[in-house]
Amino acid sequence: MTPQAPWPVYNGSNEPHDGIDHLPAPPPWRDFDGGPPLPAPRAAAADSPDRAHRARAYRPTEQSVALVNAALFLRRPLLVTGPPGSGKSSLPYAVARELRLGPVLRWNVTSRSALADGLYRYDPLSRLYAAGHQPEDSAVEDHLRLGPLGTALLPYERPRVLLIDEIDKSDLDLPNDLLNVLEEGQYEIPELVRAARTHPEAAVMVADSDERVPVRHGRVRCRAFPFVVLTSNGEREFPPAFLRRCVTLELRRPLPGHLEEIVRAHLGELDDHDRELVAAFLRRGTAGELATDQLLNAIYLTRASGLDAGSRDELAEALMPYLSRAAGAWDGDDL
Repeated sequence: MTPQAPWPVYNGSNEPHDGIDHLPAPPPWRDFDGGPPLPAPRAAAADSPDRAHRARAYRPTEQSVALVNAALFLRRPLLVTGPPGSGKSSLPYAVARELRLGPVLRWNVTSRSALADGLYRYDPLSRLYAAGHQPEDSAVEDHLRLGPLGTALLPYERPRVLLIDEIDKSDLDLPNDLLNVLEEGQYEIPELVRAARTHPEAAVMVADSDERVPVRHGRVRCRAFPFVVLTSNGEREFPPAFLRRCVTLELRRPLPGHLEEIVRAHLGELDDHDRELVAAFLRRGTAGELATDQLLNAIYLTRASGLDAGSRDELAEALMPYLSRAAGAWDGDDL
C-alpha cells in the first residue's frame, strides 16, 4: 500500500518549512516531464518589504488552506474570487513564503492584456538595429524576454508561484486563450523555433531577473507545475471550460474573531479604541461593501495621528467609505 502523503502541505502557519518536498506525485493526467531541470531562482530576486510583510501577516481561513492544498496536489490553477481588499493577491505571497518557493511572479492583467504578454516579449526593431550596428548582439534571444507566465512554466525542480491578478479585467478571449497553456503546461516561441535549425539552444532572459535560461528548439515545458493563483473581483462570469480546469476559492468578509486576528498580525495587539473601530467596521459592513485594508488604514492612522478621541473617530469614519452599497441601504449622511 502506498504511504499516505501528509495533508496539508501548506498549513497556513506562516512559518517557513519544506512541506513542498512531501508533495505526492501528480495525478497521471497532470504529470509533466520538461527539462533539463532548472534550480530555484537565486534569493537575490527577493520580494519587496511591503510584499514580504503581507506574506508574513496573511491569515488564511480553514477553507483557504484546504483549497490551496487541493490546487497543489492536483496541479491545477487556483481561481480566487472576492471583494476588493479581501486578501486575494496576498495569498500567493503567503504560500510562497511558507513553502520556500522563491519570489512570486506577477502578471497584472488589463483590458489590453493578451496571452503573448504573459508568455514572452520579442522586439524585432531592436534586433534589426543591432544587425546594422552591433552584429554580435543580433541573435534572436538577445531581443526576447520571457513574461511571468512563460517564466513560471520553465522546467524548475520546484514549482514557481505565479499571480495572475484581476483576470476579470481581461479581454473576453484571455481566459479561453489560457486554457491550452495551463492544461498542457507548455508553449512554443515561434521566433526560436524558426532559428532552431542553425541555433538549437537559446539562452533567454526570464521575467524576474537578468539571468538567462536555456530553451531548446524554441519549446518550453514545465517540470513541476507552478502554483498559479488567478484573482477576480467577481465582475464577470468565466467560461465553463475555464472553470472546470481551476480549483475555485471564494473569499468572504471575515468574521469578528478572524478580523481581529488579521489586525493583530499587521499592527500588533489591539486596545479598546481599536476594538471599537473593529466593531464600527463590522456594523457599517452590513449596509455596504468595505475592504479590510480600510480598517487597517483607520487603525494605523488613528494610532499615529495623536488626535483627541472625537477627532480620531471622525477621521476613522472618513477612511472607511463604502465601496458599494447593499441593495436598499442608506444612512443619514446620504440625506
